[in-house]
Amino acid sequence: MSLLETGTASYALFVLQKTTMSLFSCRMKRRKCPYKCPARRKILILCVTGWLIALLKLLHVERHFFPSKGIYLVEHFLSTSFYVRNRYSYLRNEFQYEINCSSIYEQDPHEIGKTLEIRRKEIIDLADEDVVAMTSDCHMYRSLRKYHLKPVSPEEESFPIAYSLVVHKDAVMVERLIHSLYSHQNIYCIHYDQKAAKGFKSAMNNLAKCFPNVFIASKLETVDYAHISRLQADFNCLSDLMDSSVPWKYVINLCGQDFPLRSNFELVAELKKLDGGNMLETIKPSSSKRERFTYHYELMKVPYEYMQMPVKTNVSKNPPPHNIEVFVGSAYFVLSRAFIQYTLESSLAKDFFEWSRDTYSPDEHFWATLVRVPGVPGEVPRSAQDITDLQSRTRLVKWNYLEYHLYPPCTGTHLRSVCIYGAAELRWLLNYGHWFANKFDSKVDPVLIKCLAEKLAEQQKEWVYLSSDKYFLHMNSINASL
Repeated sequence: MSLLETGTASYALFVLQKTTMSLFSCRMKRRKCPYKCPARRKILILCVTGWLIALLKLLHVERHFFPSKGIYLVEHFLSTSFYVRNRYSYLRNEFQYEINCSSIYEQDPHEIGKTLEIRRKEIIDLADEDVVAMTSDCHMYRSLRKYHLKPVSPEEESFPIAYSLVVHKDAVMVERLIHSLYSHQNIYCIHYDQKAAKGFKSAMNNLAKCFPNVFIASKLETVDYAHISRLQADFNCLSDLMDSSVPWKYVINLCGQDFPLRSNFELVAELKKLDGGNMLETIKPSSSKRERFTYHYELMKVPYEYMQMPVKTNVSKNPPPHNIEVFVGSAYFVLSRAFIQYTLESSLAKDFFEWSRDTYSPDEHFWATLVRVPGVPGEVPRSAQDITDLQSRTRLVKWNYLEYHLYPPCTGTHLRSVCIYGAAELRWLLNYGHWFANKFDSKVDPVLIKCLAEKLAEQQKEWVYLSSDKYFLHMNSINASL
């Protein structure tokens, strides 16, 4: 027990002793104070109870009387340091698992077993307030996270990428996402939901202030599930990105539970192969999906987690404007700068956006449809075959009803039929061929996120070195000596 804790305990016991004496005194004098003492006794009992609860919390006594399944700190160094507000300094000397990510990648049973042990513990990650504290001193934060050591090649310098990040919770996951994506020539727009917690908003604002190429969207929406507001949030970021001075080539949109599967160097190489084309899911709608945009939907309050969402009415909608044929897909995309410029300036795109306002989840048909319009930059012809989510390498999502058929089973857990990945899927994720994946949650499996970040950093360093003059000079000297 620390000196602070010992002193606090002594003081609390002193107060308890004085309070007990006061109660006893009142009992001795109850004939003289029959009316005053009962009320006073209740007040004193409440005070004593409050003090005892505060003392127990301070000294973490529950750990001794009610032993738990153990605690695992996702960020052990940060969680026990002065960098954060919610400190766990009393766990500073507790055992921490040494994880070998190369062994996780090779699916070593012993190392995978460690991750399963960790998942049985109470997993504690940095709270939003911790991220606020950590990013309050930008110089210290950038140094702590080693942003200055991120290598960049000349190829990347001449091919900046833009990102639209629509987020609403778990500031530390957004911080990790940006850290893994970050390269100084890129540009990052953060749109946070107006309904988000105050601490989360503060963390995002702090994070943006620490970098010249990270900013908060100039207009922020209150985002409702499956509503036009989700699409509008991306539009707000896309408009700001077009107004920026960074000459980005492609834009990628992500959410807070996404994570990259490719280094920035690899992404640039892949984007160059698109040669001005776009990459996203776009397929002909099923009859059930067609109902999402053939009927009028109204935003209504609902008695479950989303609070309010679009609800179908019996009112049929008019056909889409400009004889547009509607396709469906995902809300997530990889789109060229020329296509975004067309989207923001074209009367056809504006009319289609307005027509989509009263549909269900318009972000899942807007981009998939617009990319099929004849003549748009990077057009996918209407006659072309469906591009499914597995054919488009934009974002890998594992659905529970397709496990064992299209991909191996989820080793984490499921949320609304979507897999939250586990560490045993590290190798599969990196080798499947997609550029990003969803969903990740440090409270489900913190090891996977750690190992993904580590592997991406290794790949980036290796690719930058292999493309450098130093490497070619080294190879030339070897060849000359043969």
